[in-house]
Amino acid sequence: MRPALIQAVVFAAAALGVAPPVLAQERIPSHCIALAAGEATVQPAALNDGLEDGSVLIRYIDHASFAIVTHDGTVAVTDYTGYIGTQDVVPDVVTMNNAHSTHWTAAPDPRIPHVLQGWATGSAADHRLDLGTMLVRNVPTDTRGPFGEGARANGNSIFIFEAGGLCIGHLGHLHQIPSDAQYAAIGRLDVVMVPVDGGYTLRLGDMAGVVRRLRSSVVIPMHWFSRASLDAFLTEMSAEFTVVETGGAQLALSLDDLPSAPTIMVLEPAYLD
Repeated sequence: MRPALIQAVVFAAAALGVAPPVLAQERIPSHCIALAAGEATVQPAALNDGLEDGSVLIRYIDHASFAIVTHDGTVAVTDYTGYIGTQDVVPDVVTMNNAHSTHWTAAPDPRIPHVLQGWATGSAADHRLDLGTMLVRNVPTDTRGPFGEGARANGNSIFIFEAGGLCIGHLGHLHQIPSDAQYAAIGRLDVVMVPVDGGYTLRLGDMAGVVRRLRSSVVIPMHWFSRASLDAFLTEMSAEFTVVETGGAQLALSLDDLPSAPTIMVLEPAYLD
């Protein structure tokens, strides 16, 4: 439409008290703008989304840190260092061992209701925490000093998480082969997280012996500083255990779907982002 004609239409419409066509078009609400209005946000899924009653989610976060999650959203984090990712997840309980700084923090998130230290402070750590759908307890073990010096009595804790009928053990920074009394206190472990570095913790052959003695259905390697140390552990155990490279950071388990043969499940660590 020519400019002169547009101007005439506008004046004529104004004289008649009718909105000119061009202006009327400008007043049509934009569905696109309406849809885009407001700040775009992404709401991360809760860790227990889709988790059935009787199932437990195990998420490898980093190094020796795992999230253990029950169907009702109860969350435990092992060897908590203060950072688990950018998601604002506040665990119900965190456990820590202080053989090295990569296994604990002196300043945990103050919103966490229960912070369980695994090392002795005058006497051996003694925890038995009932969270309803999860029971957390510990078995103390001895460690070397942070630089390999002399023994520290009760310097580490093996933490056991009982949830969904499963017994899940985290060996922590294990420096000693457990005694018969300690094995008895640990009890059955359906799932066990095992440090496989072969140096900072137990030597590879000794750690393999601990794994054999525990006879867990699922073994999850952790605390591997390189693929070489992980592969050395897998080679050591492959004649007796099925090895599954999951390619992911987490798995959900229940008593009903534990593997029929002892299985090493390799998880790839990933923060909660």
